[in-house]
Amino acid sequence: MIQSQSQSNPGPGPAVAPMAGYKSNPDAYNELLAADKSLRAPYAKVLGNFDEFNPAELRYRHETCGRFVQEQGITYHVYGDPRGLERPWQLDPVPFVLAPAEWRTLEAGLIQRAVLLNKILADCYGNQELIRSRWLSPALVFAQPDFLRPCHGVRLPRNLFLHFYAADLARAPDGRWWVVSDRSQIPTGAGYALANRLVTSRIFPEAFRENNVHRLAGFFRKTQETLAQVSPRHSDRVRVVMLTPGPHNETYFEQAYLARYLGYMLVEGQDLMVRDNSVFLKTLSGLERVDVIWRRVDDDFCDPLELRNDSILGVPGLAEAVRAGNVVVANALGTGLLQSPAFMSFLPGLCRHILGEELLLPSVATWWCGQKSAQQYVLKNLENLAVKPAFRTRMPMPDPDKKLTDAQRSDLRRRIEFDPDLFVAQEQIKLSNAPCWEDGRFVSRPITLRTYLVASGDSFSVMPGGLTRVAPAAGGQFISMQHGSSSKDTWIISETPVEEITLLQSSAHSVELRRTGNNLPSRLADNFFWLGRYSERADATARLLRSAVLRFNPERTGGALPVLAPLLQTLALQGQIQILLDHPDWRKNAEAFEAEVLAAIFDPERPGSLHQIVDFLQRLAMLVRDRTSNDMWRVLNQLGDQLTPPADKSVMLAGDAVSVLSQVLLGLAAFHGLARENMTRAQAWRFLDIGLRLERAIYLGTLLNTTLRSPEAENPSVLEAVLEVADSSITYRSRYNLLPTLPAVFDLVLLDDKNPRSVLFQIEQLAKHFERLPREREEAVGSGKSILQKALARLQNADTRELASLKGDFPQSIIGQTIHETLRDLPKLSDTIAASYFAHSTISRTGRGTET
Repeated sequence: MIQSQSQSNPGPGPAVAPMAGYKSNPDAYNELLAADKSLRAPYAKVLGNFDEFNPAELRYRHETCGRFVQEQGITYHVYGDPRGLERPWQLDPVPFVLAPAEWRTLEAGLIQRAVLLNKILADCYGNQELIRSRWLSPALVFAQPDFLRPCHGVRLPRNLFLHFYAADLARAPDGRWWVVSDRSQIPTGAGYALANRLVTSRIFPEAFRENNVHRLAGFFRKTQETLAQVSPRHSDRVRVVMLTPGPHNETYFEQAYLARYLGYMLVEGQDLMVRDNSVFLKTLSGLERVDVIWRRVDDDFCDPLELRNDSILGVPGLAEAVRAGNVVVANALGTGLLQSPAFMSFLPGLCRHILGEELLLPSVATWWCGQKSAQQYVLKNLENLAVKPAFRTRMPMPDPDKKLTDAQRSDLRRRIEFDPDLFVAQEQIKLSNAPCWEDGRFVSRPITLRTYLVASGDSFSVMPGGLTRVAPAAGGQFISMQHGSSSKDTWIISETPVEEITLLQSSAHSVELRRTGNNLPSRLADNFFWLGRYSERADATARLLRSAVLRFNPERTGGALPVLAPLLQTLALQGQIQILLDHPDWRKNAEAFEAEVLAAIFDPERPGSLHQIVDFLQRLAMLVRDRTSNDMWRVLNQLGDQLTPPADKSVMLAGDAVSVLSQVLLGLAAFHGLARENMTRAQAWRFLDIGLRLERAIYLGTLLNTTLRSPEAENPSVLEAVLEVADSSITYRSRYNLLPTLPAVFDLVLLDDKNPRSVLFQIEQLAKHFERLPREREEAVGSGKSILQKALARLQNADTRELASLKGDFPQSIIGQTIHETLRDLPKLSDTIAASYFAHSTISRTGRGTET
C-alpha cells in the first residue's frame, strides 16, 4: 500500500529497492527522479516511504481503478475501435504531481497567454489593426479555412471570444515548460480531468487528503458564473445549453458528464431553431428561448446557412442570431483561427506590442514557412524539425515518430517550396517522463499536460490541475488519445490546507420552489420513448427465447412442435428468428434449430437478435446519459457483457443459453425497477413508460394472436408457455387449481386489469399517461385518446368465456377480432405520439416554461 509520509513535509528521499528497476530516457527530463536518483520532492511527499511499498496492493488498486472506470461508464470513442462507443477510458492510477511554486509560475504564464490570444482574436474579427501594421501576415489570417468571414465585425459581450482556453504543455530536457499547442476552439478534456480526479481520490484517499491537493470544483463553479454573466439577457434564470455533435463524437461521454455535473441541458443541432434572430429550444411545451450555447461542434459546422452548407450538426441561422446579439456562443464562432501552430512564432512580438510584456510561457520553437527566412531555415534543417500543416487540412504528412526517408524528404521539400504558407515546422523536443503502473511495476512514459482556463472578468482562472496524457510507448513523442494514449490525474500540491468547494451554493434569500415540467426537448422525449420500447422488446425476446429453449428436446424435435409453434411464430413476426416452421428440415435437424435459436440470442450482426436489441438499447441509453443515473447505465452496460460469449468458450450450449437469458432478464428487471422507483414522474419517465407499455401490449397481443391461430390452442402445454412468457404462472395457479384452460389464461393475460402483464392493463396505463401529456397539441392528443378509448371499450366488453363454447376457429371469435383490431391500432398510436411530440415549431405559451 502506498502510504503518505508524515506531515512534516519531508524533502527528497533516496530511491530504494522497489524503484530499482525504474528506467527513464536519459535524454528527457525525469519527473520522478533527480539527477542523483533521489525522489523529487512532490513525488516523495505523495508516494511516501517506498520501504513500505507493496506491489501487490498497488496492483489491486490499479485493478480497482479499471473497475471504477467501468462502473462509472467513463468512455472514449476511438474511431475504428471494435468496442465503439463503449470503449473504456484509459486511466493510469499514479497521478502526475506538481509542486506549488512551479504551478504558480505556470499559472501566471497561462493567464497572460489566454488574455493575449483573446485580444488577437478580437482584432482579427474587428479592426484588424495587427494586420494593417504588419504585426500579423495577411496570409496567416485570410488564407486560413478557420477564419470565418461571416463572423467579421460581430460584437460580443465584453469583447470576449475565448470563454475557455486550453494549452498543451511539455517539459523540455532542461526542465523548462513549453506550450506545444493552443486549444482555442473547443478545449476538450476538462470533464475527463474531473472524472480522473473522482477515481484517483477514491483509490488513494489518504494521500489525497494529507497532501492538500487542490480541488477542481472551484474551476467549474467559475464556469457556471462566467456563462451566466455573458448572457445577453439579465435574468436569474439564464438558459445555458451544451451543443453536442452527437453520441458518435469521440468525447461524447465528457459532454454528457459535464452537462449533468453543471446542470445544463445537452442538445443537438436538431433540438434548436432560430426564429426572429433568437435561438429557441424545441421542447414538449413548444419553443423556449436559449441565452448561451456552450458548443462542442466545430466552428464551420455550427451554421449550415452561412458557414458549411453540408453540416447537419449545427443550427441554421445561428450566425445571424449571434450578430443580432440575442445569443452568446462559447467559444465564439471563429476562435479555431488561433489553433494554427503558425501563430506561435508571432506571439513573443505580439505580447510585447499588445500587453507591453515579455511572453512568460514560451511556445516550442516554431517557424512558419510563409516567411522567407523561416522557409529557408526549415528547408536546411528538415531532418531535425517536425513539419506540420500550418492550417487545418487533410493533406498527408509523415509520421512524427518515424524518421523521414529520402523520398519523403524530397517530396516534402517540393511541397514546401510550391506552397510555403501551408507549412510550419517545430523543434523536436524530448517529452519528459513520468512514472506509470504497467504489468505490475513502475515504468517511465512520455507525458504532456493539458491545462484549462475559463474567462473571469477581464482575466482568466486556471483549473488547479489538468489532463495529463501518456504516450503508449517509452520512446513515443506523438501523444493522441485516438492513437492509444492513456491519461493521468494531475495533482497540484498546496502548502496549506485547501478549501472545500462545492457547486451547490447557499442563498440568503428565499428560494423559488421548482417542480418538474414539460421542458424536455422533443429529441430526448423521442429517445426515452424508444428506450422504453427497446427495453421491453429485449425483455419479451428473452422470455420467448428462454421458453423456447427450455421446451426444445433435441431427441424429440417433432414432439416439441405444438408447444414451440406459437413461441416461434411470435419471434418470427417480431423479426427475431428466420426459421420457417413448415420447412421439412426443421422437424428432423435438431442441430440446425438449436443453431438458429442460439444465433437469435448471441449473434450481434443478426437483425433482430437479442444481442442486437441490447446494442440498440445501450445506444439509446447513451443518448439520454445526461438525464439518467449511473446505476441505470451500469445495469444496461452489463447486459452486453452477458451476451458476449467468453473467449475460451467456442461452443454455446442450450443450457448455457438459458442461464444467460435468465441473467439478462434480471438485468432488465433491475433497469425497469430503477426507472420506476428512481425517476421523477416528469415527462422523461412518462415517455419511457409509454414506450414500454406500448411494446408490451404489442408483443402480448402478438403471442395471444398466434396462440389462437395454433391448432393446439387448447393444449395445456401451449397455454403454460403463454403464462410463463407473460410472467403470470404463479397468479394463475393461485386462482385456478387446474391445468391451464383457454378462457382462464386469456382472461388473465388479455383482460385482467389487475395484472400488470395483461394487455388491458397496458392500455389503461397508456390512457392515464395521455391525460398528463402537454396540451399544446390538442388535436393530436385527441387522436391518440380516441384510439385508446376504442381499444379500452373493445377489451372491457370482451368475454373470454365464449372461447369455451367454440370448437376451433378461435381467430374468428370476438376475442380473436378484439386482439386483431388492437394490434392494428397500436402502431397508429405510436405514429400519433411521434407526430405530436417529437417535433415542435410553436413558441411555448408560458414563454420560459419550467425547469426539469
